[in-house]
Amino acid sequence: MLNVSNLTLRYGQSQILHGVDLVAEAGQVTAVMGTNGVGKTSLLKAIAGRHPYDGGTIRMDGSELRHVSATRAAKAGIAYVPQGREIFALLSVMENLETGFACLPAAERTIPDRIFELFPVLWEMKDRRGGDLSGGQQQQLAIARALIARPRVLLLDEPTEGIQPNIIQQIGDVIETLRAEGEIAIVLVEQYFDFAWRLADRFVVLTRGEVRLNRPKETTDRAELLSQVSI
Repeated sequence: MLNVSNLTLRYGQSQILHGVDLVAEAGQVTAVMGTNGVGKTSLLKAIAGRHPYDGGTIRMDGSELRHVSATRAAKAGIAYVPQGREIFALLSVMENLETGFACLPAAERTIPDRIFELFPVLWEMKDRRGGDLSGGQQQQLAIARALIARPRVLLLDEPTEGIQPNIIQQIGDVIETLRAEGEIAIVLVEQYFDFAWRLADRFVVLTRGEVRLNRPKETTDRAELLSQVSI
């Protein structure tokens, strides 16, 4: 569904990504891994229209996306859950969810019951302000908000960061459910190795903005992968 080819990206004079290739298919999780500062977040920002890229192509279902903004990327079916969550602290849970309506036609601006089936705590706390939620609850809210837009590609940047273990398990269960439904391609940036290993169907390891390893899980040795992401 999503095909990134030969992507390059700069911040000023510094080149961050060097010809990165990535494929994410519906019903699969592609895990992007590597140490801090190798370009993982920059890659997601480029795909999501948060930062312009210098070269290469991004295609959805074979059609090249020439998006220049996050809005255009969202309308193309790409939803981004950023590192740090970016919850509106003074808005209620329901109001935060409703911000996901922005790229939808007026007739589709509803919150599906499915959202609260996936994240029951959000229904229980629907009238609370986003800033009053725990970090784990905010992460669930951020993922739910992204799903409001009915995406075909879901980009998750470090969803386990600073999250208590029981909510990490819940978030993993949601990702497995979405994968099993087969309608969304998921790209997961993650440094928690066991979480990524549990969920991913394909691994892409970045080193200094370049792809060091790109292969499906069934041909990936766990010990080798662990050594690659620790370099």
